[in-house]
Amino acid sequence: MDQSWLCRAGPLGPTNRRSRTINEALETRPRLTLWTARSGWWSGGGELGLCGSAATTTRTTTATKRMPTVAGMKAEAAPRKTVLVTGVSRGLGRALSLELVRRGHAVIGCARSRDKIQALQHELMAVSPDASSSSSSSSASPPSKHLIIDLDVRSDSGVQALAKLLMETKRLPDIIVNNAGTINKNNKIWEVPAEEFDMVMDTNVKGISNIIRHFLPHMIQRKHGIIVNMSSGWGRSAAAEVAPYCASKWAVEGLTKSVAKELPQGLAIVALSPGVINTDMLASCFGSSASLYQTPETW
Repeated sequence: MDQSWLCRAGPLGPTNRRSRTINEALETRPRLTLWTARSGWWSGGGELGLCGSAATTTRTTTATKRMPTVAGMKAEAAPRKTVLVTGVSRGLGRALSLELVRRGHAVIGCARSRDKIQALQHELMAVSPDASSSSSSSSASPPSKHLIIDLDVRSDSGVQALAKLLMETKRLPDIIVNNAGTINKNNKIWEVPAEEFDMVMDTNVKGISNIIRHFLPHMIQRKHGIIVNMSSGWGRSAAAEVAPYCASKWAVEGLTKSVAKELPQGLAIVALSPGVINTDMLASCFGSSASLYQTPETW
């Protein structure tokens, strides 16, 4: 797929051309790649039940291996799980957290914005009375089912403290959704400041690595667990002026495949490309045309 035209500095061309070409060039439905230690790889079809029917994609594939169910086909039939979601202050992370709570799952969320964390806490309280928030992963855990933490996944020590807290309070996650991510401003690679490049790589790649480093050993010990790494169509292709973001998502794809080869029986790791969603990140790249696409709530 040629996506080199998608991100440009300044005007991006007529809206009608833009809409038509985006629909032709991008997959608008979620794409899921599952890597497991025993089966090698699987890509394309199957169901993802984490975010309801809107997030479910079924596709025909030439692969002969059947994908295991990730989180149950129907909300009423799904076993109740504890789910850790990073980047819950906005976009897909926020929408996913709310939907999981509506379905009866326990949510552990983290993000960097304290104001947005508090706003999410109030929304979770409206859905479930068990929602609480904390400004530090090292603070005493409140007696509740849900917990929203002020945490930057780029901080290895912060992630380590969160893992320790959840272990001590017997709330280690069954499922982890590595959703936290960022994108660079549209720019040629030689015009992207070093600090901005580092921000993208540290959040999108090191953040996932930090979570895996401190939570996967607990999953291995318990002999079950699923890790979902949010990827992108640009983790399998490329576009001009978003080289740091593309590089980070290619890294996520490679990291996912490699970690799968290290997993014991009973665990799985997933790279999920959610499709084109109207989020702040999309708006930073597509401008006003981002409004043409589905919202995180309808995803």
